[in-house]
Amino acid sequence: MTSITWHGHSCFTLVTDDGTRILFDPFLTDNPVAELGPDDVAEVDYILVSHGHFDHFADCIPIAKRTGATVVSTFELVSYCGTQGVENGHGMNIGGGYRFPFGRVKLTPALHTGSIDGDESGNFTTDCCGFLLDLNDGQRVYYSGDTALIKDMELLKGAVDVAILPIGDNYTMGPDDAARAVSFIKPETVIPVHYNTWELIAQDPEEFRGLVGDQAEVVILEPGGSYEF
Repeated sequence: MTSITWHGHSCFTLVTDDGTRILFDPFLTDNPVAELGPDDVAEVDYILVSHGHFDHFADCIPIAKRTGATVVSTFELVSYCGTQGVENGHGMNIGGGYRFPFGRVKLTPALHTGSIDGDESGNFTTDCCGFLLDLNDGQRVYYSGDTALIKDMELLKGAVDVAILPIGDNYTMGPDDAARAVSFIKPETVIPVHYNTWELIAQDPEEFRGLVGDQAEVVILEPGGSYEF
């Protein structure tokens, strides 16, 4: 079984069928809804980062340095991590894929701004991305990252079992556009994220469930809650 545990906002841990631990968009230190802190992350093999905004990247470097995890992201963001003492990184670019021991990872387009928190030099600009994981157990997971609704999502139809999509609005898709994204992708299951961290992105996930209807199973998690598949 593969499991996803949500830590609030867009941070979650995916544990594959073979026990590989993958942390996505680590934002724990100043995350008001997280159920754990960065020091509670004892073991992690890979850290996948969609972009460099603080609410997705803030704890990436210290966790990677402490655990030895491999950071996987765009080439520029991984390069920046290297300048900060991260020893293990795998840089990629949008549209490219690579087969890791746990499965294949492909970087997908995301429409969002892309500064890197902590880069005072301004030398490391980068695009944002999502991730399409084709795991060794046959499960296919799509994490869109922070994004607007984009037509590229239609290309994922038939290639996704579990989709993880933002619904907070203001900075990303809101519930209406996220539900339309579900109609593009047609996953079996969708998990909403990037909402209710702050008042500015407050949403009722049950409203999202209603908008999705019978297009997919909507799994609503509380921080610390898990879904197995």
